[in-house]
Amino acid sequence: MRQLITIATNAFMELVRQPVFLLLMTSSAVFEIFLATPFYFAFGDEPKLVKDSTLATMLLAGLFGAVLSASASLAREIRSGTVLAVLSKPVGRAQFLLAKFVGLMTALALLTYVNLLAALLASRMAFDAYGSTDLFAVGMFALGLIVAYSLGGFSNFFLRRPFVSDAVFCLILMMTIAFVVINFYDKHGTPQAFATGVDWRMVPASILVLFALWILAALALACSTRFDMIPTLAICSACFLLGIMSDYLFGRQAEPVWRYDLQGEIASSRWSLEQKTLLKELVAKYDGDKNGTLEPAERQKITRQDKARLTRAGMGGAWWASVLYTVTPNWQLFWLADALNAEQGAVQWGYVGKAFAYALAYVGAALALAVALFEDRELS
Repeated sequence: MRQLITIATNAFMELVRQPVFLLLMTSSAVFEIFLATPFYFAFGDEPKLVKDSTLATMLLAGLFGAVLSASASLAREIRSGTVLAVLSKPVGRAQFLLAKFVGLMTALALLTYVNLLAALLASRMAFDAYGSTDLFAVGMFALGLIVAYSLGGFSNFFLRRPFVSDAVFCLILMMTIAFVVINFYDKHGTPQAFATGVDWRMVPASILVLFALWILAALALACSTRFDMIPTLAICSACFLLGIMSDYLFGRQAEPVWRYDLQGEIASSRWSLEQKTLLKELVAKYDGDKNGTLEPAERQKITRQDKARLTRAGMGGAWWASVLYTVTPNWQLFWLADALNAEQGAVQWGYVGKAFAYALAYVGAALALAVALFEDRELS
C-alpha cells in the first residue's frame, strides 16, 4: 500500500510540474473571468451566456489536461523505459495503472477547483446591457495571479525549488484568497454580505464536469498504454464528440417506439399495415385526452403485455443502437446548462450522486480495458 501511495504521489507531482498544466490552469481561469467583462447584446440572457461559456471552457481545458497529463504520466514513461524500474518492484501492472489514475484524478480535481473559483466569480460579475464591468473583481483577480507567480519565482530563485509546481500551489492559494476577498465587496468596493450575486449552482455543475473529466482521463490512460500523445488526443476527442451526439445517433434508435410521441409516426411509410393497426389500437387505448398523441405520463401506463406485442411486431429498439448507446459515454448527463438557465431551478444533489455512480462504473470499465492493453505490452 505504501508503494502505491508513493507511485500516486509521484504521478501527481510529475503532472503538477508540467508547464502545460500551469498554462492550462492559468489560461482557462483567466479566460473565464474575461468572459464576464465585455458587453454583450443577448436580450437579457447575458448571465446565462457567461455561465454556459465558463462551463464549456472548464470542460475543454479539462479535456486537454486529461489527455496531456495521461500521456506525460504513462506514455512517456513507457517510451523512455523508466516504467521498468517501477515494475521491477513488487508492484503489479494493474496496481501501477490504478496509482497513476489516482494521481491524474487529483491533478484534474485541482484544475477544476481553480476553474470553479473563476466560474463562481464570473457568475457574480456577469451583467446585462444596463450593467457595467466589475473592475474591482478583475483587479483583485489579476493581483492574485501576479502574487502567485511572484511567489513561485521567489521560491525558484532563492530556495532553488521547482517553479512550476510552486506556482501551481501558490495559484490555488491566491485564487482562494482572492475569491473570499472579492465576495466581501461589491463592484464599487463597498462592503457587502458575502457572495452576494454568486450562483452557487455552479458548484454541482462543476462537480459533474469533473466526473466527465475523470472518464476522459481513464480513456486517455487506456489509450496511452498503446499510443503517444497525438493519437491519444485524437481518439479522446472523437469519443468526446461521439458522446455529445450519442442521443441523436443511437438514443432514438435504441429506445422502443412507445418512448416517443406517436403523432405523425402512425402514418410513416416505415411501418407496415399490421404495425400501423397496432399503433392506432394502443393510441386509442392509452390516449386519455384523445388528441392522437401519447404524452409521457400516458406512455408510462403501457402494460408489459402491450410492450411485448410492440416488440414482437418489430417495433422495439434496435439492439445495435442499444449496444453503442451503452458503450458510448453520454456527456449530456454531465452538462447542466439547462438547469442553470432556469431562474429558480436548483440542481438536485441526488442527481449528482447518480452521475457519480455512472462515472464510477465507466471509469472502472475504462481502467479494466487499460489493464488488458497494458498486461501484454512489451516494455523495453
